[in-house]
Amino acid sequence: MSTSARPEPTDPAEPVAASAPEPSRHGPRRALVVWTVVLAALVLVADQLTKWWAESSLTLGDDTIPLVGSLLGLRLVYNPGAALSIATGMTWVLTIVVVAVVVVIVRMVSRIGSRAWAVALGLLLGGALGNLLDRFFREPGFARGHVVDFLAYGNWFVGNVADVAIVGAAVMIAVLSVLGIGLDGSRHGHDAADDTDADPSAAAADASAEHAGPGEVPTVASPDPAPEARDSEAAGAGTQEPAADAGTAPTTAEREGDR
Repeated sequence: MSTSARPEPTDPAEPVAASAPEPSRHGPRRALVVWTVVLAALVLVADQLTKWWAESSLTLGDDTIPLVGSLLGLRLVYNPGAALSIATGMTWVLTIVVVAVVVVIVRMVSRIGSRAWAVALGLLLGGALGNLLDRFFREPGFARGHVVDFLAYGNWFVGNVADVAIVGAAVMIAVLSVLGIGLDGSRHGHDAADDTDADPSAAAADASAEHAGPGEVPTVASPDPAPEARDSEAAGAGTQEPAADAGTAPTTAEREGDR
């Protein structure tokens, strides 16, 4: 008679814990989107207010007013092109490019999951919108407007607050890309290592494939059964009764009785 191992009762709390829903990330992501929009709005307001001040206080064509020696000063100019007065005759093209950039940024903001990316995209969006408003509503006409610049960096170029925000965003995006931090906040270099640690059988299969020679099929040792299963099998084997052997030779008393 053999006895089979009875399955151990499961803890009723385990299914509940396994089926518990994961915490939603929509709340933190929504907060990051809000902060990104707020930062962009602040940059936009600061850019437009400083441009209004520059047009009210500075005169076009005047000499530079020094602020930090010859490194930084104030000088009013109207820029029909891009930074460093590049593409001055392609204002329409620049306006279309900026509109496309704004659309891309808005789409990226909806997938944001990192505070650093929220700051970078907020600065970039605010700076792009600041200069885009100049393109739309300033002279000489719609989508051909000249951007107001008043921050003179030595004899190199003249910019504005929107340009400062855009450059700061570009530096932050470059740093985040080098560090491997994605838009959703995940680190690309650590994700693969975490997956390997979570699945040791996959790591064993990879190691076996590396050591297998040409034409050989890599083998992976099967996982060791659970201790409870091994104990149950040993108990069942120890309680089995030995079966009668039909081929056993007759005893001496049986042979004498036959005679």
